[in-house]
Amino acid sequence: MNNEIKTISIEDKDYPKRLKKISNPPKVLYYRGKLVADEDCFGIVGTRIPSPYGKQAAMNFAADLSQAGLIIVSGLAPGIDTISHQTVVEQGKRTIAVLGTGLDEKSLYPQSNLKLAQKILETGGCLISEYPSGTRGSNFSFPQRNRIISGLSSGVLIIEAKQKSGALITADWARKQKRKIFAIPGSIYSQNSKGCHFLIKQGVKLVENTQDILNELNLNCLNFKFKQFIKGENKQENLILECLKQGSLYVDEIIEKTKLETATINSAIAVLEMKGIIKNLGGNTFALSR
Repeated sequence: MNNEIKTISIEDKDYPKRLKKISNPPKVLYYRGKLVADEDCFGIVGTRIPSPYGKQAAMNFAADLSQAGLIIVSGLAPGIDTISHQTVVEQGKRTIAVLGTGLDEKSLYPQSNLKLAQKILETGGCLISEYPSGTRGSNFSFPQRNRIISGLSSGVLIIEAKQKSGALITADWARKQKRKIFAIPGSIYSQNSKGCHFLIKQGVKLVENTQDILNELNLNCLNFKFKQFIKGENKQENLILECLKQGSLYVDEIIEKTKLETATINSAIAVLEMKGIIKNLGGNTFALSR
């Protein structure tokens, strides 16, 4: 991985200003890439095993918030974190990954995200840790790093979380740091919704779209504009896109709703994917891209 590991002390003028103000900031930060002292950061965290609904929410909110000018901060973990980072780098935008390990290639967790870490650096982002090279992750280091995610951010969005999860630990840190906390509601039958619903019952802001967050943060001045709905080039593509406006769907559900032949659907989906209009969330479940 490119970019040497650098260090910065809390006494340094370039140390992140918002992080410096929390009750227990890291005395030293290790980082790769570009570290900025003062910028508008926003955290997105969630479960490591998201549903298609959670995947789509992470994709859409990360895309919209980064387009609005916010720097997305997350933990590079599998699931919601990875999707959030990946969405931002695909747009060529800056994102910050806070690790609970050292930043050297052998220690970085998860190893499956080494390429994503490199892309984060290539798009002007940053990898941050309070742990030196050679430090492996532990039951202590990951919860501790969550205070840095929230500490860097003006607010944190929780997307799908079980009743006991790292995402709720991040929310707890955010509360202690007097950060804005947001949660996305889900199905009452899903374990992945229990954590978000618990937070909402505690008074956390329920959000349905990006504008809810921008309004709460008083950041409408960022001149964010929602993208207009993209139309297909033929009837078949438009039928598929109309179905996906209501949320992600498995390919068989798309076939059922559109009443089109399987071969026609597969061909149209392939074209829409190549255009970047829709995205496969895994297992042939598709959603609109931002």
